[in-house]
Amino acid sequence: MKGLGLVEQIALVAAIVLPLWNIPLVVRIIKRKSSEDFSLAWAFGVWTCFVLMAPQAFFSPDLVWRVFNMVNLVLLTLVVLVVVLYRKR
Repeated sequence: MKGLGLVEQIALVAAIVLPLWNIPLVVRIIKRKSSEDFSLAWAFGVWTCFVLMAPQAFFSPDLVWRVFNMVNLVLLTLVVLVVVLYRKR
């Protein structure tokens, strides 16, 4: 993180850590073997918004924004996949 100021370093760490809160959500769904309490509209709505924001984020000069979007997009994709896989039919 050489060359980044203290505020940017803190923001970069937060950009990586914040999306990690999706992991306990995935673990909870897997342990319960159900995603019934999660709306498919919510899951796909949030994921779609991030997909639509991704191109702007990937080309942004702001490192924190790029990293946050990359990490969050990967983990939200995991959440959507788990929600769909564990949806009772």
